[in-house]
Amino acid sequence: MQLKIDRHGKARCLEAAEIQLLFDEGLQTIAHRCLFGICLYTAARINEACTLRRVDVFDKSRRVRPSLIIRKANSKGKLATRCVPISEDLRELLTEYNPPAHQGFLFPGRHGRGHIRPDSASRILREAMNRIDLEGASTHSFRRTALTMMSNSGVPLRVIQAVSGHRSLEVLEEYLAVGDERVRGAIAVLAQLSYVKKLLFPDWRSHSAQGFRNPFQ
Repeated sequence: MQLKIDRHGKARCLEAAEIQLLFDEGLQTIAHRCLFGICLYTAARINEACTLRRVDVFDKSRRVRPSLIIRKANSKGKLATRCVPISEDLRELLTEYNPPAHQGFLFPGRHGRGHIRPDSASRILREAMNRIDLEGASTHSFRRTALTMMSNSGVPLRVIQAVSGHRSLEVLEEYLAVGDERVRGAIAVLAQLSYVKKLLFPDWRSHSAQGFRNPFQ
């Protein structure tokens, strides 16, 4: 398991039970659950989630859009604007949150000025993790968890790249975590090489008295 301790190392992927506990007991407000829900259910970077505008997610009638818009200017490397479909789980969070129509940013900063900063989001998450005694995760864990789960479920890398916004497939592949179960699965494939018909290779030592010759001499 990969851990991130004192901001060092890679953010580890979260398990389903940890995500459930974090959203049920760790994160205290619907705004905070919504912020990290966006990171989890759209694989958005924390800065991309923090800088979302209300109109990127809600229409003029305060209804959740089919997809949210991650603007090119707020994405890493400013490569392209992305439209990511909103899942039912995320839709429920957004519908409950539904900030007032006059609000500019989806997650405003302190005193309603600008947008929440990524370092403030990190502090919120650390406090939430302390409440449930969770260690080794960071704001990046949600994105990494989402993309790794897609990969493990067999989603083609080209499709994952369209969601993640990575510059290249090579960068994306380095980013994905390789779970213990996948390593075990890789080793299990080698069972195809097993010599089932062991009698074809008799043990010359146990049968030497019967006239078997050492095949390695």
